[in-house]
Amino acid sequence: MSAWRTAMRIAWRESRRAKGRSALVIAMIALPVFALSFAAASYDMFRLTPEEKVTRQLGAADALIRWETTGPLEQDPTGQGWSTSTEPRQDVVSEKDMLAALPPGSRVTPTQDGIVELRTATGVGSLNSAGLDLTSPLVSGRVKLLDGRAPASDGEVAITEKAVGRLGAQIGDTIQNPDGTKSWTVTGIVEFPDELYQTVVFRPGAVPSENGQLYAANQWLWDAPRPVNWEQVKQLNLRGMMIISRAVLLDPPPADASGVGYESSNVNGDAIAISGLIAGLGILEIVLLAGPAFAVGARRRRRDLGLIAANGGTPAHLRRIVLADGIVLGALGAAAGLVLGLALAFIARPLVEVHLVQARAGGYRIFPLALAGITLLAIGTGLLAALVPAFTAAKSDVVAALTGRRGAVRSRKRWLFTGLAMVVAGVAVTVFGAQRVNVNVILAGLVVGELGIVLCTPTLVGLIARLGRVLPLTPRIALRDTARNRAAAAPAIAAVMAAVAGSVAVGVYFSADEERNDSEYAEFMPHGHAYIHFDPRYVGPNSKPDDEPKAPPAMQSVAALARDTLPVRDAVVVAEIACPAGTPADVYCGLSPRMPKDRECPWFDDTGGPLSRDEQRQAVRDPRCQSDGGWYNASYGGLIATPDAVPALIGATGDDLARARATIEAGGVLVNDERYLVDGKVTLEIYDARQGDGTTTEEDRDRLPTVTVPGYAPTTGTRPPSAILSAGAARAANMAQQENSVVVATTRMPTQAEQDRLNGALRGLSEQFSLTVERGPDRSSDPTLLILAAAAGLITLGAAGIATGLAAADGRADLATLAAVGASPGVRRRLSLSQSGVIAGLGSVLGVVAGLGASAAVLTAYNQASADRWPQQTPYPIAVPWEPLVVVLLVPLVAMLGAGLLTRSRLPVETRRT
Repeated sequence: MSAWRTAMRIAWRESRRAKGRSALVIAMIALPVFALSFAAASYDMFRLTPEEKVTRQLGAADALIRWETTGPLEQDPTGQGWSTSTEPRQDVVSEKDMLAALPPGSRVTPTQDGIVELRTATGVGSLNSAGLDLTSPLVSGRVKLLDGRAPASDGEVAITEKAVGRLGAQIGDTIQNPDGTKSWTVTGIVEFPDELYQTVVFRPGAVPSENGQLYAANQWLWDAPRPVNWEQVKQLNLRGMMIISRAVLLDPPPADASGVGYESSNVNGDAIAISGLIAGLGILEIVLLAGPAFAVGARRRRRDLGLIAANGGTPAHLRRIVLADGIVLGALGAAAGLVLGLALAFIARPLVEVHLVQARAGGYRIFPLALAGITLLAIGTGLLAALVPAFTAAKSDVVAALTGRRGAVRSRKRWLFTGLAMVVAGVAVTVFGAQRVNVNVILAGLVVGELGIVLCTPTLVGLIARLGRVLPLTPRIALRDTARNRAAAAPAIAAVMAAVAGSVAVGVYFSADEERNDSEYAEFMPHGHAYIHFDPRYVGPNSKPDDEPKAPPAMQSVAALARDTLPVRDAVVVAEIACPAGTPADVYCGLSPRMPKDRECPWFDDTGGPLSRDEQRQAVRDPRCQSDGGWYNASYGGLIATPDAVPALIGATGDDLARARATIEAGGVLVNDERYLVDGKVTLEIYDARQGDGTTTEEDRDRLPTVTVPGYAPTTGTRPPSAILSAGAARAANMAQQENSVVVATTRMPTQAEQDRLNGALRGLSEQFSLTVERGPDRSSDPTLLILAAAAGLITLGAAGIATGLAAADGRADLATLAAVGASPGVRRRLSLSQSGVIAGLGSVLGVVAGLGASAAVLTAYNQASADRWPQQTPYPIAVPWEPLVVVLLVPLVAMLGAGLLTRSRLPVETRRT
């Protein structure tokens, strides 16, 4: 123990003597600790406690009641799932009726949620709405009044801060519904801690109705005389009430306590597995980051260690001294990283709340257990990183250490062969683990492969050094010096490789996840195009139940209105199927393509219960089930388009567009799946409300009349969500048509202000107009990849800069020698710049290769796991994260520039011992 105490004292003294090198070592260790501590503290702040979750859901109430049905129902303890065989409740329950059904001493307050259309600063738009009594103590914790006062009458509202900008209204201003027939005065600014969205809060019962009905009218917050237990919940279920109870959420019953299945645990096996994989790779990265620091430190202290050995110090003593460096500097790096990470987490919390999470954190918390683990991890990995330099220092030649002679210039072939063998073995193990979907095996393979690349690095350095003979002076010296000091250069390159590999691997995952989500999104029309629709049967707030369906206005004027408002390339009027003349107004008619029975996927009939594993494999391999569009029926009665409307509707190009237009011109139909086509023809089902809609049973469908017309399934552009009919197809089915829609092809994505402006103009014509803009999957507010690109650049640049600084510290004597023989400051700067380029450039290239390989293995594991599942899941594509990758590849240039600018012009001359 006394030997360790002495080693620790020497390590502490050395850290104070070599402040610059110690600072670089500490920074190398603190870099990943900083990132981990920031993530841990942020996670803990946004990980709500059970009490916080319940308060945000229920406020200060004991329970939330939704009177869903007229008879008994069964629910799960969370209140998220329920089932019943009775009819839904249609009438509005009064407060008196609600209190009569609850125990004496109860208090209730209604709550409503929904969507409301209002005039915005630029036109008309949709915002979230809530019906709440903000003066009730039961809403405390669910909503917070930030400024002003609560609405006191039906003509007053409160709005959230995000709604202020959208509506262009402050406290005291007035907001209106689209047609201006109703107005409300803004009395306060509120905030829902769990949802920082654009929301307008009305008095209960004053929320504008939609289609003549109030949304969630039978929802109440309940202040019970005593906590609502699970037995009381089941008793109220018999009356058709669905209960979310505070007591049940905080102390849930056993998982089998309800007839409705629910997950009693939030533990996600896949998440735990992938977290273990990331943690394992993170430990390896920290070791590789810190390794060169201790290697260079041990090299700079070779003479001191040689003196200890010359005075009787054993190899064990030398090992303890270098290992003590790892413990001391690891602890200092952990402390620095923790302080900086926590400070950033606290400072950035408001930005994360508003721009990333869209919810308030639970409080300022630091996750002590995780921080303790990170601290131990930092010290432990510092110890591991010092392990190889410690054993190398213990085996060093005493005479060479005292005279300052160079270490090994050539790489031993056995290390190259060992490294190559480890790379091959790592790839094989990773592939095996991916096939078996075993994360532990995958992790082992990735670690072995990365360590193999590290062992091959000295040989790669030697091979690249041969290029020096054709390079100018300073790059030639840099390559030669890197090759002569491979013991220090190889760990520095490995450090950059580790940082780049981690950044690229995470970037590949996020890019693949985004592309997977994009591929699962079905666009209604080409990206950025708009669809204006007039619904004659729409019942709005100003409509009366007995109103007859209205005829649409002249749609050419609507198209002109769109041209004046949006960035329009073309605006085309389209029509919908209408019933033949003389049909009652309340009868619905339509046309829908019929799939030949022998081409329908047979595995969608799940009446026989869940499919077995063998049946799932058969379904996945059945060619009739490979298309993702064939089992969708028409989403409306049938859209009728002219040939000129086809480009705006589906965005087809080239010969495909010509064939699609020719099909419409020939009186045919465009479908979204070629399985509808039989010899170039499509069979259309004809139905109206007097015959049944054709969807009850297969026998009902077989009785429907049909008509056969030419057909085509476009292969470019956007897949039609249903059949696009021609006027000729409508005539062949003896159907009429009514022009009530406009398709707008835009030159760019319309802004929200432009959309609100057009929506407002349309509402000025009629409240029965609706406007839809195809914006694709919602990624506009997700800055993950941009943040990842910035993080990748910072981490990689930090690793490259610190590793280069350590290499420069190791080569300080060479720079001093150059100065002594007359080299100008420019030569010394260019030499540092070249050394940085070798380290950062080679490390970045190796890191990109390792990162792409590691992420491909992980994604392959997920794809293998779901390959035989039915319904078939979309596999993760191996997507290249271009934003982080471009940043990472620019890092060597930035590191070279920094090295050139920060190199000291004049250095003290150091004595070279020989």
